[in-house]
Amino acid sequence: MEKTHYDSILDRSKRITWQDDCYVDLQSTTSSQAETEDLGWIQKHQDQLQSFITPSFLGEILNHMRNLDVLSSAEETKVKEAGRLQDQVNMLTTIVTAKDSQGSDVLQGFIESSDSQVAQLIINHDAMVKEHKEVLLRRYEQYRDRDSISCPRLNISSRTLLLVDGLSDLQQKEHDLMQVGVTRGEKRNHLRQLGLAKLFEPLTRVSMPPRVSLTVGVAGIGKTTWVRHFVRQWCQGIICTDINFVLPFTFAELNLLDKLSAERLVKMAFPHISDPSLVLNSSCRTLLILDGLDEFRCKLNFSDAASCSDPKKEVPIDDLVTNIIRGNLLPDIAVWVTSRPRVASLIPGGLVDRVTEIPGFSPKDIEIFLNHHFSEKDFARKIWSHLESNKILMVMCYIPCICWIVADTLLYIMQNEAQESLPRTCTELYANFCSMKAELGEPRGREPVKTEQLHGSNRKLLGNLGRLAFYGLLKHKYVFSEQDLKNYGIELLLTQSSLGSGVLVREESTINTTFRFTHLTLQEFLAATFYHVSSKRAIFDLFSESSMSWPKIGFQNHFRSAFQHSQQAEDGHLDVFVRFLTGLLCSAAIKPLAGLLALGKDDGNNKAWAAGFLQGLLVSGGAVVSLRAVNLAYCLQELQHTEMLRSVEEDLRLGSLAGKLTRPHCVVLGYLLHVSPECSEQTNLTASLNASTVKCLLPQLLYCRHLRLENNHFKDDVMELLGSLLSAKDCHIQKISLADNAISNKGAKALSRALLVNRTLTSLNLRNNNIGSKGAKFLAEALKMNQVLTSIKLSIIALQLNCHTQNSSLLIVVGVFAQFPRLLISFQNNAIEEEGAQSLAEVLQCNRKLVSLNIRKNTIAAGGAKRIAEALKTNRTLTKLILCGNQLGDKGTVALAEALAVNHTLLSLQLQSNSISNKGMTALTKALRLNHGLVSLNLRENSIGVEGAKNMAHALHENNTLQDLDLTANLLHDDGVQAIAGAIKFNRGLTSLHLQWNFIKSTATKALAHALLSNSTMQLLDLQENAIGNEGVTYLAEALKTNTSLRTLCLQGVSAGTSGAIKMAEALMTNQTLQTLDLRGNTVGMEGAKALANALKSNRSLKALNLQENSLGMDGAIFIATALKGNHQLTYINLQGNGIGESGAKVISDAIRASASGCVVDI
Repeated sequence: MEKTHYDSILDRSKRITWQDDCYVDLQSTTSSQAETEDLGWIQKHQDQLQSFITPSFLGEILNHMRNLDVLSSAEETKVKEAGRLQDQVNMLTTIVTAKDSQGSDVLQGFIESSDSQVAQLIINHDAMVKEHKEVLLRRYEQYRDRDSISCPRLNISSRTLLLVDGLSDLQQKEHDLMQVGVTRGEKRNHLRQLGLAKLFEPLTRVSMPPRVSLTVGVAGIGKTTWVRHFVRQWCQGIICTDINFVLPFTFAELNLLDKLSAERLVKMAFPHISDPSLVLNSSCRTLLILDGLDEFRCKLNFSDAASCSDPKKEVPIDDLVTNIIRGNLLPDIAVWVTSRPRVASLIPGGLVDRVTEIPGFSPKDIEIFLNHHFSEKDFARKIWSHLESNKILMVMCYIPCICWIVADTLLYIMQNEAQESLPRTCTELYANFCSMKAELGEPRGREPVKTEQLHGSNRKLLGNLGRLAFYGLLKHKYVFSEQDLKNYGIELLLTQSSLGSGVLVREESTINTTFRFTHLTLQEFLAATFYHVSSKRAIFDLFSESSMSWPKIGFQNHFRSAFQHSQQAEDGHLDVFVRFLTGLLCSAAIKPLAGLLALGKDDGNNKAWAAGFLQGLLVSGGAVVSLRAVNLAYCLQELQHTEMLRSVEEDLRLGSLAGKLTRPHCVVLGYLLHVSPECSEQTNLTASLNASTVKCLLPQLLYCRHLRLENNHFKDDVMELLGSLLSAKDCHIQKISLADNAISNKGAKALSRALLVNRTLTSLNLRNNNIGSKGAKFLAEALKMNQVLTSIKLSIIALQLNCHTQNSSLLIVVGVFAQFPRLLISFQNNAIEEEGAQSLAEVLQCNRKLVSLNIRKNTIAAGGAKRIAEALKTNRTLTKLILCGNQLGDKGTVALAEALAVNHTLLSLQLQSNSISNKGMTALTKALRLNHGLVSLNLRENSIGVEGAKNMAHALHENNTLQDLDLTANLLHDDGVQAIAGAIKFNRGLTSLHLQWNFIKSTATKALAHALLSNSTMQLLDLQENAIGNEGVTYLAEALKTNTSLRTLCLQGVSAGTSGAIKMAEALMTNQTLQTLDLRGNTVGMEGAKALANALKSNRSLKALNLQENSLGMDGAIFIATALKGNHQLTYINLQGNGIGESGAKVISDAIRASASGCVVDI
């Protein structure tokens, strides 16, 4: 009884009386709150549990909970059988949260008491990441203004990287500016573009993310800017959210380190990370960024570096980096390396999973940059105009960093001097840049000083900076410590002056403070200023800084020495230095530096001597024009010795280089292919080369886009050379024409080998050679393997074979072309006959890419036409078919007509000269009533006659799809044309009608004129060589007073005289839509010309007028010429064959030049 009472009291103690016998269960409430807390811990760490639990750690958890009877055997099995590791973790948390608090407590207790790295990551990850991102943001926010461009289209967020297949020879071996001159900031079509957010993601669903990514770019292209932007974006959670930690380092920071471990390096750079082993753990996805490999003092040795796999072991810094990249050390960490291309090539290709390239500014980007950089649009316009006329400066601007330098310098000059003084060479540009920086202010932190003192300190600073730059350049050293600056006599305080901060960039990190020149070219320029000044008084070789050398006295000896070292440097790292050294011999370049350099007196003889010296080097070089030789032409440009440069450029433009390509001319041509887009876009070397000049020019021909090598009598040995050219990774050639040479099947075989690897060629013209059926087979087999053309989705691939190609090789070629998208194939004049047509028909039945097929003059006859017609009934891709001159006859035409009744995708059909009569036309016009796809039909030079014309007229009453109809020379006569004219009154589709050579007279012309009164779609009417006379012309003139659709009227040789011309002149006073009037071969005479001249004074639509051979005489021609004074629309007029004479021609030319300079007149 007492016990019951006690239990009752105990039970009631669990409750508190609430309103109206409602109770809150305290025990229940406590349990619920605990459960919420438990659920909160699991939910709070759910992502970390998913991300970091390893199979072994999961096994430990299951064993622990199983031992404490928190999990049953069945539940443990259920977890293990859940599938993937993440699914197992999900199943475990689901089971635990479904239990009471004991399960959650056990899971939480086990993890929090574990000292494993996995447990520490689960518990501390969020706090560590948050702190790390805050530190990085503070560190990188200071660079935001320096890295950003106000124009949204040029910001990194809107730009992409290029995914490249390794590095080209040019990138591995040559100076940055040589590389930029070739690419001109263009994105190569065959390269895939990759946004920064996708940089570390798999490229396909089945591929893995890259472990080692390499991003290359020339100096100043923005590699470090891209890295900083990535870090900021990651810190803000915008990109790559699946990466847990980003650890950015620069090689400039690593230069002062000697021996340390991976963990110590992380701790040194990021002191807030208390346990580096956590972020370097295999469970954590970490990205290690190594920026600026080209600035590393050590040369990485991947063959001899001691192996290290322990992140706690201290090793030399170069071995540490080598082992990280190789994957011996931190194999689960992703690595992103940035570098200039030449140094990046030292990393073995097998160690790099992904290579990307940062493209430079394109010409359009430069223009956009200028428009956004300057508030006054007039400045932007003038600077852009100056860059267009000075190609070498435009080339420099493809590099964003230099684009800033150029823009600021040119603006400064324009604001302070006349536009005529704008620099034309790179040397003049940098001289003005240094002068600008020296004049902008005085050192900060000092009391004001006098002007002469300021110039004195700047002169000393510039001299010491030049010495630092020169000897750094010789050592390939581009990053300097504070001690380096002190060693060269540079006061650290002066680095904060306008000049010092303008040419030097200071970088501070937690590891050290470093300095670099604003851009590599600025270091090269200052090195040149040091050498220029020092060479006038030095008695020993300046290239030997600390060691003694043979005496070397006099500027010219030192100048020769500089070029000797430059020509011997395989990597071209002294190329730009000697350009600047040469440019400093010009007074325009040295003038801005007068107060900054101890120049002494210069009598000007050195410039003339240097020009002769450089031209001597051009002549005496080797058999092949190398880039070292091309650099000599760059030097001549800096010296403003440009006679030969201009001469070769003009000859190339005119296609008149035949017999002129000596070795110096070949060198200059190589230079033009670098700096002139016009020269490389179409390089016309027709009838200009032989085997020896091809060999000489070969390395420079790589950089052409469209290479024309016709009529050079090339044989198969030259094809071996050109094959090596097309096989090179640096090849930029997109079109190459080898027409009219002497190439046989052996030469075709050499070209076919190149096509196996070439990734740029889109057009190959082998017209009029002798490759034969074997050559065709070689090319066909190569194209089977060439898959790049498919991947870049070219719109047209043209292969013209010669007349000796046989049917068997034709079938192979066509079969290969079936693999390519949107093809145009021309087998013109190849005698393929009916058998070849059958092969083509088989391709058309299965091919879904061929859009244009030209088999003109192949005698395929009616049988071949039937084969092709059958294929057209199912083909839905072909849009243009040319069957002219094939002896199709009526039978072949009937077969094609049956196809047209069901095929509505063919747009153009050409059946000229096929002996088609009324019978064939009956079938064809019947099909046109059903067809609603064909827009162009060419039936020239057949014999359709009057009945055929009437059948066509019936079709035009119903068909409003056909737009262009050519019935030239078809014996239509007046009756046939009258029938067509009747149809034109109602037809609303036809825009072009050709009726020349059809024995038309004035009666039919009257019917056509009447039709034009109501027709509103006809734009071209061609009545040439029909005897319509003045009467017919009068009918047409009357119609023109009303018609507003006709744009072109062709009346050549229609027996029109003065009266007809006068009527046409009256019409032109009213008509304001006709643009072209052709009256050749008539007898307009002086009076007719006078009437037309009066009409031109008021007409504002006519743009072209042809009055050739019209008996105008000098007076009539003068009437026309003087009429142009009031006419502002006419752009072309032909007055040839009118007995004008030389004196009359001069009068007319002077009149036109004075009153209508934009009008072209043939006299």
